[in-house]
Amino acid sequence: MTNPNWQTPATKQGEEFEMIAKTFQGLETVLATELIDLGANNIQLGRRMVSFTGNKELLYRANFQLRTAIRILMPIKHFRATSADEVYDAVQEIDWTNYLTNDTTFAVDSVVFSTEFRHSKFVAYKVKDAIVDQMREKTGERPNIQITNPDLQLHIHIAEYDCTLSLDTSGESLHRRGYRQETIEAPLNEVLAAGIIMLTGWKGDCDLIDPMCGSGTIAIEAALIARGIAPGVYRKEYAFEKWPDFDQELFDAIYEDDSREHDFDHHIYGYDINRNAVAIATTNVKAAGLSKEITIAQQDFADFKQPAEKAIIITNPPYGERISAPDLLGLYKMIGSKFKHDFTGNDAWVLSYREECFDQIGLKPSLRTPLYNGSLECELRKYQMFSGKFNEMRAEGGDIKTAQERRMMADRKRFKQHRDFKEKLEEDPRDRFKRKEEREDIRRSDRRDFKRENRREEHRDFKRDDDRREGRKDFRRDGDRHDFKRGGDRKEGRRDFRRDNGKPYSKKR
Repeated sequence: MTNPNWQTPATKQGEEFEMIAKTFQGLETVLATELIDLGANNIQLGRRMVSFTGNKELLYRANFQLRTAIRILMPIKHFRATSADEVYDAVQEIDWTNYLTNDTTFAVDSVVFSTEFRHSKFVAYKVKDAIVDQMREKTGERPNIQITNPDLQLHIHIAEYDCTLSLDTSGESLHRRGYRQETIEAPLNEVLAAGIIMLTGWKGDCDLIDPMCGSGTIAIEAALIARGIAPGVYRKEYAFEKWPDFDQELFDAIYEDDSREHDFDHHIYGYDINRNAVAIATTNVKAAGLSKEITIAQQDFADFKQPAEKAIIITNPPYGERISAPDLLGLYKMIGSKFKHDFTGNDAWVLSYREECFDQIGLKPSLRTPLYNGSLECELRKYQMFSGKFNEMRAEGGDIKTAQERRMMADRKRFKQHRDFKEKLEEDPRDRFKRKEEREDIRRSDRRDFKRENRREEHRDFKRDDDRREGRKDFRRDGDRHDFKRGGDRKEGRRDFRRDNGKPYSKKR
């Protein structure tokens, strides 16, 4: 993308500007800690986001190194709006020739939490209309809309009447690391997996076990943390690489900087009862180049035995929504039994959704942390295993909670007062799936109504001949981006995922 008028807050080298890192609700403090470690300034926590300031180098590092960020946004305008027309007018006040030419493809993403603005897509359409109308008035032509891989990705966020329009510096969500070759149904999001591990405080100081590992996400993210490997090493590209002021030399230096990497003296184990899941997890581990750090094997958790060395369990068992089990409550009862009798002296962390599932574990958690897994308000619970009975342990002066855990548990504001978490699990699974289908029918009906209202607009935007002929760019337009490698002098630095053959990760083969 070329634009002689290009002007963003990051254009002037060395100057600090505002950025926003998006994340999952419940991971804001973890993300803030990561940003402090990177040297960010003016850090402020919000709902599902952390705002901060920094320069262009920090922008690149945030995308490349943050484990718990979903995307990094660069705000270009804050404003208040009480109607769609006011959104349109505010967007028109921006000089879009600083960001676009008629050859630039762009797209608008929207997130809306407002009683006034009901449809987030409608807000995106108003932003797009304002931009296109201004460019047509100034140049006589309109820029092209391109939903997939545009030259410029914009993001509009509305919380009631407070609006923020930003440039999306990441492009594809940062949870898409690049190492996942295959997947199972409803895999755990990589950002959420990394956040869970960081919430436990584990940094590679003992073995880690995931007895229900699925596609291996927790195991792989744990290995990256234990080795100090940046999650961005597998990534093909970022949105900021298309910008006219992209500093290739600066980003190459960040990519090649391995000063944070270190050895890992323990081991990570991933088990699953499903043979297909084990095969998929094994493939993903090899693609990430972490076969030395991770062992994947087929094993029922019912056959789990006490580890010889100190270890930690971090796991995300099924909880009856997208993935279930023939005897869901029986599964959780077995989990509690294995923790109690075959994991003595260690800590176990479980992410789940339903109260009655946790009840079946039959153990008192020392810490409960609310987290969202998609739209589900889950909890991450810590269980500290000890030998004997709880009362006897307390009588001997033992305790399952640290002072910090007591303070956190006393903060009731962490939990919603009326939350869906208490919803009971029906005895007949068919009732649960019927309710799920009814919710899907409502969503489909809403989508049909919205598409009907905007069909003419969609035809005008997305079916133009010039969009098809010129606007759609080949993702591999440089001719050297296949095989997940970067071009130029970084070809040798970028990992070749298909030649790992179980060998340990190394930047320099």
